[in-house]
Amino acid sequence: MLIRDATANDLPAITAIYAHHVQVGTGTFEEVPPPQAEMAARIAKVQEAGWAWLVAELDGVVIGYAYFNQFRERSAYRFSAENSIYVRDDVRGQGVGKALVEVLLRRATDCGFRQMLAVIGDSENVGSIGLHVSLGFRQAGVLKAAGLKFGRWVDVVFMQRALGEGDRTLPV
Repeated sequence: MLIRDATANDLPAITAIYAHHVQVGTGTFEEVPPPQAEMAARIAKVQEAGWAWLVAELDGVVIGYAYFNQFRERSAYRFSAENSIYVRDDVRGQGVGKALVEVLLRRATDCGFRQMLAVIGDSENVGSIGLHVSLGFRQAGVLKAAGLKFGRWVDVVFMQRALGEGDRTLPV
């Protein structure tokens, strides 16, 4: 498996992977899959900021993607990143997501981020929660019934992991 930066050629696969998660999953609270042009704009925004939007490729086929961006736009959050990971359904549980997040953690640290946050849709999303725990994240909180999708209330789980010096020192 190859982990690399996403390119315009990856747009159809990224759009399809995300559309599947929007349509059948609670990991994202979007309810209508965005078109390819919208996904291209999202990728460009992340990459133009100097942050990572990665794909996992196996035998020339994109099987997952992940990215990080600043957690919130306000300047006080400039050292806190948020990750997002989406893997093709037929390869879930095979280490694709973990491999992507491992690279994201390094890249975010290299960009000067001190905290990585995961905002996980659905407290029943044991795959994503377990993936993050395996990489040293800890649960930071749960927003109960924060979203409504597929006719049911869905929680949001916040997880967090320090990067580099974390909060032991102030950035220069």
